Amino acid sequence: MSQAPKPQLPGNTEDPNCGTHPEPSQFFSDDDQVIVCSKCFQSPEHKQHGAYGIQEAAEYYRTLLQETLVTLREKRDAATSLLAEERERMVTIQEEEQRFKEMIEAEYKMRFQLLTEEEELAAYKVDLNLNGPNPDQLMKCGTELMQKSQEMLQRLSHLGRENMEKLKASEVRLGEHLRSLQTMITDLEKNCGESAVALLQNAKCYLKRNESILLQSLEPAQITDLSFCLIIETSRVLLRLQRHITLDPGTAHPSLVLSEDLRSVGFRETPKTGPGTTRRLDFSASVLGAESFTTGRHYWEVAVGQATQWQVGICDCTERKDNIPGASGDKVLLMGSMMGTDCTLWVFPPLRKVCLRNQMYKVGVFLDCECGQVSFYNVTEQSLIYSFSDLTFRGAIKPIFSLCIPNGDMSSDSLTVCLPQTHP
Repeated sequence: MSQAPKPQLPGNTEDPNCGTHPEPSQFFSDDDQVIVCSKCFQSPEHKQHGAYGIQEAAEYYRTLLQETLVTLREKRDAATSLLAEERERMVTIQEEEQRFKEMIEAEYKMRFQLLTEEEELAAYKVDLNLNGPNPDQLMKCGTELMQKSQEMLQRLSHLGRENMEKLKASEVRLGEHLRSLQTMITDLEKNCGESAVALLQNAKCYLKRNESILLQSLEPAQITDLSFCLIIETSRVLLRLQRHITLDPGTAHPSLVLSEDLRSVGFRETPKTGPGTTRRLDFSASVLGAESFTTGRHYWEVAVGQATQWQVGICDCTERKDNIPGASGDKVLLMGSMMGTDCTLWVFPPLRKVCLRNQMYKVGVFLDCECGQVSFYNVTEQSLIYSFSDLTFRGAIKPIFSLCIPNGDMSSDSLTVCLPQTHP
């Protein structure tokens, strides 16, 4: 507001009479926030203060109020969206807690079964006077497993309650914030529709009152990732199930090249074409393992190194009419994506992001054909990443390894199947 005061046109019924002089008030003193007549404007009390025509001042403040209304409505919409997201997170963390509970129970059930088989084998060796694990030591390990399982489930339940309390507190806070915003919006909408004189009486008060809420930032509740409950030391018994896996050249995508020992896969400089490649998985740069499993428990490890885009898992190789194994619904996968030094993991199906705390260089894959279980392990940290249970397999199960086909430059990504570790 930098223009000089402008006298109002005669006959303006909005101009109130001055309480001091017998003439209409024509000016608004912005410093004093009062409406004055021309004589008051020239008085020592107001002479040094900025004054503007009533209509001019009213339009100026009406514009400010309307701009504030736009901002308040944007904040209301943002708060409404955030409130809906927080309520959705409440449902999600309950589902997540149940999912992690099932994963923990399945993991410890598997370990207990493996240990039980070890105990039975140890007892058999004792009966035959053969060297083997100490049965008493194995029983002690079983007791420790049960205790760890209960501790892990209790920790999961505790974190789940904490997360829910934080989300409920956030819901209350956002609800109160929304009500305050709506009250202010209603008041400002009413104020903007008032006459010039009525608007000027309250405009600055409304603007000042809205300052604090306009400065407030909305943040979602900070909750703990429940996957921290999955930091479970990998069972050494898994190493007894580790298989010697090789890659099947007949299933390799034309862009891939396999090492001579059929344990490593990377990209070739020129895509391979010609006969003998009809069995490839042509929707991604994948290759299947040569070994297939229909019964029993099996474990293998894959070195992912610095690969930027990769997938490992299992493929249900039920033969289809086109004689090409595998489809999107036939796989259980762990997928990794490297951006700089940050690695993000997903599992499928369904596609779901999982937590990775530190860099991972080697992945373990466990398969139980009878129980329909597939688990992925961070071998680098000796911890469980994710576990699928109660899966139904229709045919022979094969390991699957995939790399993302590069756009442009040649990719140096590669995957290597690790040789089984020796164990007593």
